[in-house]
Amino acid sequence: MAKALIVYATRIGGTKAIAELIGGSLTKSEIEVKIMDAKDVKSASDLEGYDAYLFGSATYHGEMMPTMKQMLFIAERAKLSGKAGGAFGSYGWSGEAPQRIHDTMKNLYRMNMIDSALRVQMPTRPGLLEEVSHAYASILINKIMS
Repeated sequence: MAKALIVYATRIGGTKAIAELIGGSLTKSEIEVKIMDAKDVKSASDLEGYDAYLFGSATYHGEMMPTMKQMLFIAERAKLSGKAGGAFGSYGWSGEAPQRIHDTMKNLYRMNMIDSALRVQMPTRPGLLEEVSHAYASILINKIMS
């Protein structure tokens, strides 16, 4: 059974909701999922042993959350090269964090990334969060299975 790790940093709960929705979609496809708050990642060993990784952060004043930034420094020491990956996050008006995470995972960690980050502007219409999270999970599932 494939294993995926989802690490998120949220401000008011939107990014955590995306993490949980993506995790639910992966679980339905028989992928073992662990979801962690970025503040709980203490060492590179916390990140090792998975087939796929999704990192997500809210954008606040044009930046990712500080706990995600710290987690990304830790992730540099993990063995992530070639692993399937995706990045996601919610935002109010600018939304830079998910793409910055995506670029870090692709260019620094050399991961096999989904083509683009999932960015969701909050608040959103009913059902949209579920729809886009499920679609993003489906793309990752295809990466894991190929």
